Amino acid sequence: MKAAFHALRYPSSSLAPLIVWVLTMISLPILGWILGEGYLLRGMSVGVLMQACAVLIILYKAWGLGPTLKTFAIVAVLSYLAELIGSTTGIPFGKYYYTGLLQPQLAGVPLLIPLAWLMMLPPAWAIAEIILGKSSRLITFAMLAAAAFTAWDLFLDPQMVGWGFWVWEQPGSYFGIPLMNYLGWLVVSGLITLVVNPKNLPVGPLALVYVLTWLLQTIGQGIFWSQPGPAIVGFLGSGLFIWLAWKADLNRTP
Repeated sequence: MKAAFHALRYPSSSLAPLIVWVLTMISLPILGWILGEGYLLRGMSVGVLMQACAVLIILYKAWGLGPTLKTFAIVAVLSYLAELIGSTTGIPFGKYYYTGLLQPQLAGVPLLIPLAWLMMLPPAWAIAEIILGKSSRLITFAMLAAAAFTAWDLFLDPQMVGWGFWVWEQPGSYFGIPLMNYLGWLVVSGLITLVVNPKNLPVGPLALVYVLTWLLQTIGQGIFWSQPGPAIVGFLGSGLFIWLAWKADLNRTP
């Protein structure tokens, strides 16, 4: 896991979008109080775009244009289709629908949503690779990456529902979120990982994205957004995978 901190030595061209993303997320609660909810919506959208751009640039630096575009297309298309089917049929996440707050939308699904999948799925891949090593079986890797990715949703769904971005027809037992939603996240993210089958991941900078997201979500939700419950559970959930990655990295160090 030390690779995440060694990523700070990467060229500034790789880190610049990360810096812009972090500054955007830090500014959200401050400017939201000053300028109102309209800024909050725009700032959140910019934060997603910046984090997705940072992840794409990190992948481009390691893989080149072709594999990066292929990964972008697979993740964006499959996650969009999963959200379209989910919001239409209730499978595999449960019955929900998007409000009109997130624009633009295509067939009722905000186009920002696939970017949210893209901004955190590759970092989850990096965490899984650090824990398992490069020689792990694809199915094992996909399952662990899906679990690390789903742990992030312990933060996300209560926050987004609280902000009114989507609505569950039948609220569930996890701060209003149905437990079926998390099973859906596990299945869909695992399947996307199997399709992409990522190789030669730049684990350092991607792991850094996962760690920074964990810290920012914990602080933002626990202190500024008045959601201490999801903040604590998300801190423990994503933190478990960070701890496992740290431990695995230490055990491999001579």
